[in-house]
Amino acid sequence: MDSYRQKVEIELEFWKRDILKKPSVLNKVTDGIQKKINGYIPDKVHDAITAAIKGMTRAVLYGSTYTTSSTPPEEMSLIHREALVREKIDSYSKTGAAEGGITGAGGFLMSMADFPILVGIKMKMLFEIAALYGVDVKDFRERLYILYIFQLAFSSKEGGQKVFAHIQDWDEKLHILPENSDNFDWKTFQQEYRDYIDIAKLAQLLPVVGAAVGAVANYQLIKKLGKTATQAYRMRLKKAE
Repeated sequence: MDSYRQKVEIELEFWKRDILKKPSVLNKVTDGIQKKINGYIPDKVHDAITAAIKGMTRAVLYGSTYTTSSTPPEEMSLIHREALVREKIDSYSKTGAAEGGITGAGGFLMSMADFPILVGIKMKMLFEIAALYGVDVKDFRERLYILYIFQLAFSSKEGGQKVFAHIQDWDEKLHILPENSDNFDWKTFQQEYRDYIDIAKLAQLLPVVGAAVGAVANYQLIKKLGKTATQAYRMRLKKAE
C-alpha cells in the first residue's frame, strides 16, 4: 500500500469514529442553541427554506439540473483523482463565499431570497465530486446517495449517526434500492432532512447577525460538505477493494 492510501485510510477511520462517538456536552449545548435560533427565525423564512429543500430534493431525484460531464478514466490514480476533488471544493467554497458576502451585505430579505442559490451551489459541487470518483450520477440510486451526503454534513450528532447507518454499506444495498423514483418515498426523506438540517447555518438569515456571518460562514460550510463527500466516497472505495 502506498503512503497516500495509508493517509486516506487513517483519515477515513478518524472520520467514522468521530461520527459514531457519543454526543458530548458541547454537542448538547449546541443543539440547544440551534433550537433557540430556530425559534427566532420567522415563519415565512421557514416556509422559504422548506420550499427550497423540497425543490432541491425533486431536482436531484428527478431532474437534470445538476448533471455533469466530468467522467475521469477509471484508471486514474486516487491521489490524482482527489487532487481534482480538492480543486472543486476550493472553487465552490470561494463561489459560496462570494454569494455569502453579497447576501450578507444585502441584509435579511436578500439572504432569504438567495438561499436556494446557495443550496444549488452545494448540490452542484456534490455532483462534480461524485463524477470525479467515477460515479454515474444519472443513476437514481447514486443521486439518493448524494442526498444522504448532503444530509449527513448538516445533521445533528444523533441525526448524523442515523444517516451514516444508511450509507456505510451502500454498495451492498444497491440491489434492493429502487432504480427510479416510482417506489421512493421522497416526501418522507425531505421531511427527515428538514428535521435534521443544521439550524446554526441559518443564522445568516437573521437581521444584523446575518451581515456578520456572510462570506466566512458559507466558505466553511461548503468546505465541510466537500470533506464529508470525500470521506463518504472513500468509504465506498475502501469496501470495493
